[in-house]
Amino acid sequence: MEPYDALSQPDGYAASRCAFERLVSTLAGAPARGMAHDGLEELLEQQGRELLRQLMQDHLDLRARTEDAAARISAGQPAVHGPEGQARTWRESNHPRWLTCVFGPVRVNRIAYRGRGLSNVYPADEALSLPAGRHSRGLARLAVLEAVRGSFDQAQAAVERRCGRVLGKRRLEELVVAAAVDIAAYYTVKIPTPCTREMPLVLQVDGKGVVMRPEALREATRRAAAKGAAAGRRGRLAPGEKPNRKRMATVACVFDTAPAPRRPHDIVHPPGGRSENRPARPGPRAQHKWCTASVMHPPERVVADAFDQAEARDPQHLRDWIVLVDGARHQLGLIQDEATRRDIRLNVLLDFVHVAEYCWTAAHAFHPVGSREAETWAADKLTAILAGHAGRAAAEMTAQAAAERLPAARRKAVTTCHRYLTGHLDQLHYDTALAAGWPIATGAVEGACRHLIADRLDITGARWGLDGAEAILQLRALITNGDFESYWAFHTAREHQRLYPAPDQQKYSLTA
Repeated sequence: MEPYDALSQPDGYAASRCAFERLVSTLAGAPARGMAHDGLEELLEQQGRELLRQLMQDHLDLRARTEDAAARISAGQPAVHGPEGQARTWRESNHPRWLTCVFGPVRVNRIAYRGRGLSNVYPADEALSLPAGRHSRGLARLAVLEAVRGSFDQAQAAVERRCGRVLGKRRLEELVVAAAVDIAAYYTVKIPTPCTREMPLVLQVDGKGVVMRPEALREATRRAAAKGAAAGRRGRLAPGEKPNRKRMATVACVFDTAPAPRRPHDIVHPPGGRSENRPARPGPRAQHKWCTASVMHPPERVVADAFDQAEARDPQHLRDWIVLVDGARHQLGLIQDEATRRDIRLNVLLDFVHVAEYCWTAAHAFHPVGSREAETWAADKLTAILAGHAGRAAAEMTAQAAAERLPAARRKAVTTCHRYLTGHLDQLHYDTALAAGWPIATGAVEGACRHLIADRLDITGARWGLDGAEAILQLRALITNGDFESYWAFHTAREHQRLYPAPDQQKYSLTA
């Protein structure tokens, strides 16, 4: 007896093939042949996105049919268990849910395994690693990368241009906040790039204010803002008065650097210009720079995080630890307290750019602004300071002011410079720093403040909530460190563990 002809399996991607044929027919038609190239681009972008969405839908439908067939075959097999270890003895097919991906919305059909008084278990959700919400991780990733670059309105418009109308502004903000939840855990397990003990280890800390909504201000600032509002609105603030609408964010940088010895004249132009026979030596450059920032946590937490990163790079404290500060006593106190707690010897230097500003202000008390005499005076004093004679330079300028009997207004600038230098003599050992090849300016952390905060959080009209500002700040720091791709894989794995925990999950830990 001849066997019957077996029926062919239905084509799971028939709808996708039809969509592709329609697209080909449209391109081959007369209207398309008369289009300019930009019209063709727009046509392909719209219909091509729909084709990709249909491919995604067909694949999900095929997996749903495969799950149903496997469930029928495995009838009577051991029941499905939930994360708490209890069995789900009933099975119910065709439980749909929607998923919005980068191609558009698709429908996911799966089997629910049920038990009396227990939550449903969906093995297909775990196999697909579906998110808790409606929007896919690919869409969340795109939203994050766009939101850290520009405003949320701009990010929403960028997502809409690429994916269609799939994401609202409020949901976009929620996705950004959720994307940052594992950054601290990621850096706890990430191993930094190894380095030789001859390379100095540099730490820098700075702060910058962020305009916040009233409910996101720190309590003291909020009370001051409420007090000012109760007093009535004035046309303008008094000199030195603050509007009390900012919350201070703390930024810290840690980096390695190769020693680059220099001379004072490599930093300060000598009077009359440089000689071509002695070109300036290049300064040290930051390597493997790592940044962290927070507007939510107190400064001591950010300083501790920076020390954690530094100790991960030098756990035995064998390298030279250089700390560059801008003169803020509070930050310096936090740094010294943390170093004492960890038994670390620090080499603290004051940012030379700040010293130069004070000296230039004093120079203009003796000579006209922009004059050759002022330039010569400032170069003389700054060269002496770089050579390790800051005390002598401070004494000389006050003696000169007394000898020339400067008026009180001009003498004040000299007194201020003198007080600044003598108050920080223990942080002005530039002769030691130049000979050892250490950096003497805080350009790295000031650049980080501009990039992390000013370029995004300080855009015109921005007023931040605490969670959104913290998430954007940490994500920008993560991207600046070059760790976004590895972090996203880490975050995806952690999110999967949170959504689909195994009964014995507590026995394991995730590493980066």
